[in-house]
Amino acid sequence: MALFTIQSDFRYEITRKIFEGGMGIVYEAEQRGAHDFVKRVAIKIIRPSFASQKMFIENFVGEAKLVADLIHTNIVQTYHLGETNGVAFIAMELIRGVNLEQFTHQLAEKRRPLPRELAIFITSRIARGLSYAHAKTDKDYKPLGIVHRDVSFKNIMIAFEGDVKLTDFGIAKAKGFLTDQEGEVVAGKPDYMSPEQADFQITDKRSDIFSAGVVLAHLLLGRNIFKGATAEESRNRILNQPVPDFRSLDARIDDKLNDILHHCLTRDLARRYATADQLLTELEYYMYHGGYGPTNETLGKFIRELFGQEPAKVAPVDAQFKTIILDESDHRKHHSPDA
Repeated sequence: MALFTIQSDFRYEITRKIFEGGMGIVYEAEQRGAHDFVKRVAIKIIRPSFASQKMFIENFVGEAKLVADLIHTNIVQTYHLGETNGVAFIAMELIRGVNLEQFTHQLAEKRRPLPRELAIFITSRIARGLSYAHAKTDKDYKPLGIVHRDVSFKNIMIAFEGDVKLTDFGIAKAKGFLTDQEGEVVAGKPDYMSPEQADFQITDKRSDIFSAGVVLAHLLLGRNIFKGATAEESRNRILNQPVPDFRSLDARIDDKLNDILHHCLTRDLARRYATADQLLTELEYYMYHGGYGPTNETLGKFIRELFGQEPAKVAPVDAQFKTIILDESDHRKHHSPDA
């Protein structure tokens, strides 16, 4: 029995478009509250072309419910799931920064190499977020069995303060949250997916570790060794291309780092790191066993210098999303919980 009920109005005013993905669009918005309260957030919606498809709506809602309790410094926080005028949306933590794809494009444009230590640091923070998500349980302490299945450059954010954040659990696998057709359809970006994903097999948390290895190799080399001209070619490379001796591709890669990469990228599941925590331990020992190593502040300084702290470019906002207003009190009239 609830001790008391709080009724409130949520008002989100869309200010700019941040990003467009295959199925969703992310906007920046201002959440308005009482006494001129303003909080800047990100608003994620389903693309209109998918908004009428039941499976996409169910998975969108499932994603919001899944990540609502994923509270970790290396995972983008979800605040609210709402619906207005037939449009479902998720209010999320706004990251002032860029994703890894934008980050590496800027590196290439300015012809700046990414220091080896920062490539390892970024991957270690991804491993931290994965370790937390993989170990997450429900309210009865039963494992959720979360597998992200889309650890890739577009889904890893770096804030200008240096925080690394894993985002977009839209195709994640977790018990009881999302409709899953694993084994029938392939999910994920072809050049970052694990061999199990590429081969239509059932995945577990080791699949995300392979993808994290692809990310690390990409950051170190400045290119994705598995990326082909087509999605099919990328999947074929993931399945069949020999994993190289990375020492021969970059002189900065020593024996130990080469060994870490191979333990991530082996197709033999018995030889791959069993947990993200094992990968995290290896990466952190590599960075810090000799003393001082990279930190959020180190990465933040690097990325601010790289981008010059330029203000974000404003993208046009679709008129129908200019203002989203959700009245929670009206919503509760139709969905009132038992007292």
